[in-house]
Amino acid sequence: MVKRPRGFHSKGTRKLKQKRKITIADHVREFSIGQKVILKQQPYYESAMPHKRYRGRTGIIKAKRGSCYIVAVKDGNKDKELICHPVHLKASENSKSVEKAGNAKAGVDQ
Repeated sequence: MVKRPRGFHSKGTRKLKQKRKITIADHVREFSIGQKVILKQQPYYESAMPHKRYRGRTGIIKAKRGSCYIVAVKDGNKDKELICHPVHLKASENSKSVEKAGNAKAGVDQ
């Protein structure tokens, strides 16, 4: 009988497993400051992974630090800042519609 792994992420990454692998486009994804993003952990890339309690939460990009982003998330009544790699972030649909509306008002062609 084989023993179950007892590493730091062993329980958390098993719950997050997906059939889709990470691509290079996921690594070089760009976000603008103030954009809404969804925290979606990818178990295949453990660097700058947010804690599993923040899975599925929506946050706002505050700044860029190196290749990662600082994301402001509301945890109960407290505001928290998380450092997340772009692999673990997904652009929110609401932020895309807000950007398009802002570009339309400014007269920018898409």
